[in-house]
Amino acid sequence: MVNSRKKPFICETCGKAFTHQGYLRVHEKVHTGEKPFVCETFGKDFTRKDLLSKHDKVHTGEKLFVCETCGKAFTRKSILNNHYRVHTGEKPFVCETCGKAFTSRGYLRKHDKVHTGEKLFVCETCGKAFSRKEILCSHYRVHTGEKPFVCETCGKAFSEKCSLRRHDRVHTGVKPFVCETCGEAFTQKGNLRKHARVHTGETSFVYEFCDEVFTLKFSECKHDRVHTVEKPFVCETCGKAFTSHGYLRQHDRVHTGEKPFVCETCGKAFTSHDYLRQHDRVHTGEKPFVCETCGKAFAQKGSLRQHDRVHTGEKPFVCETCGKAFTCHSYLRIHDRVHTGEKPFVCKTCGKAFIGKGSLRRHDRVHSGSEKPFVC
Repeated sequence: MVNSRKKPFICETCGKAFTHQGYLRVHEKVHTGEKPFVCETFGKDFTRKDLLSKHDKVHTGEKLFVCETCGKAFTRKSILNNHYRVHTGEKPFVCETCGKAFTSRGYLRKHDKVHTGEKLFVCETCGKAFSRKEILCSHYRVHTGEKPFVCETCGKAFSEKCSLRRHDRVHTGVKPFVCETCGEAFTQKGNLRKHARVHTGETSFVYEFCDEVFTLKFSECKHDRVHTVEKPFVCETCGKAFTSHGYLRQHDRVHTGEKPFVCETCGKAFTSHDYLRQHDRVHTGEKPFVCETCGKAFAQKGSLRQHDRVHTGEKPFVCETCGKAFTCHSYLRIHDRVHTGEKPFVCKTCGKAFIGKGSLRRHDRVHSGSEKPFVC
């Protein structure tokens, strides 16, 4: 039996002592940076063979250690032990700088880099630096275009595993993040955080040029592009540019035809969650946006904004050809066809074409026999 107090093998670099020379040799690799054991699948390297063996289970999918509380399985017992703290709420690892607590020492170590600003892992392509190697590995996919994480339901591919996990909720309908105030559920934690401000009334950021108020600094920065006309996110298919990556992603679905957000009532599908939410009001009859002048209510904020111009007389959308002004952009678009001669709405019965959808609908009554539906 080894005497636990006897540690004759001492590291010359840091002074740490070990009971066996083998342990000292392994430890010395911390200082030399030597990692001779390399994963053949992912390329990740390790100082010890047993660490590589544990890592290999990530690829084989072998998960022998199961949580008795929720049934979730893990590749290593130490990860299971950390996981148990999700149920107990225990966070024994505390940051000495800001007091934030964590369930594992590894999370605390990663967090420490927020304070030190240490970013040792640098992208060889663009020079961007990262605090962790796995973040750098994910970042490389921005340059390579690699998307190794594929949805088994619809085949959509992602560059990060967490993005695939979030996407899965579109199919499963799982909304694990629930508002404690009103019970509304969300697929992402960030959306819950944004929603919470509806109840707290927190509106910290007022934009100096238009007095628009934002609950997120990020939203203020995005809104800034409305005034600067900066659109850094460009569609590779048609060249259309957008102020945010989210708008570009949503636009991409015009080309792919993807409509992942489906109405549970009528089955109609939409390219964005916002459009689905607006559509839901057709079924619920909800009209949360009310005109302060006349009390008329609307299902969409944009419709209320457009209606407000009836009272103010504002017509911000002006025809560059004849100078005629309109209360909304869609009216201007229809009017433009007077000058261009474009008639995109064609009667399927006789082939006659029209500038607007309303004109085609009125014309259809000629063929249906109800050309005089309005009786004096």
